[in-house]
Amino acid sequence: MSWTLLVLSVIISTAIANVEKTIFTAPAAVTLPNVRPNLQDLRLTSLTPVEHTLRADLPVRFPTAQHPRGEQSWFLLSGLEQGQRYEVRICWPATQPTEFWLDVHPLTSVFDSPDLISALADYSESLPETKAVVAEDAAAGASDTAPASVLFLQIQAAADYFTLNKTLMDEPPDVKAEIILDPYILNVLPRSLVPTGIYLIACTVGAWFVASLLVGWLTSIESPKPHKE
Repeated sequence: MSWTLLVLSVIISTAIANVEKTIFTAPAAVTLPNVRPNLQDLRLTSLTPVEHTLRADLPVRFPTAQHPRGEQSWFLLSGLEQGQRYEVRICWPATQPTEFWLDVHPLTSVFDSPDLISALADYSESLPETKAVVAEDAAAGASDTAPASVLFLQIQAAADYFTLNKTLMDEPPDVKAEIILDPYILNVLPRSLVPTGIYLIACTVGAWFVASLLVGWLTSIESPKPHKE
């Protein structure tokens, strides 16, 4: 019974959530200038290897010629280790059909691109004062001259459904999403999958041990016994 419930829980959890991700390598650390304006003034929510999970209500819109990927949100990935491999995942409920695009940008790429810097500035200006959250380490990195490995995370979200409800078509509700920054162990396996890997190895070893005992038992009962004269 417990195994049945476990299988059902896995199936249900898979059915009610979607996942999109991007994999990247942390860039070389750069020295952030101690002048205004700086990264802290952007008031972006920050993800770090410590504060690696964020639950957020992300704005969406239906694709248009001007916005083919819907609405955008910007975040800061800070406290990264140069050369370390990471992935950023976004999970959202299947009850809110949405198409997501995740892109990471080095600071110089954003500041050198008129389109990206304009998009970032528009998003930053739209943030209410009470909603902007900046991690302490990101704030410190923005205010001193210590080298830091930092990236911008751009998330674009387009509503992916049709309804006869005109209100929902005109103003699709925000999507409840979970954003996860996951470092790779030895640049091979995401850290969050390590417990799963250990569990699978334990199951494999246990299955091999049980199978060996079963084969030995079956062999012993099937072997003909010698007749006594």
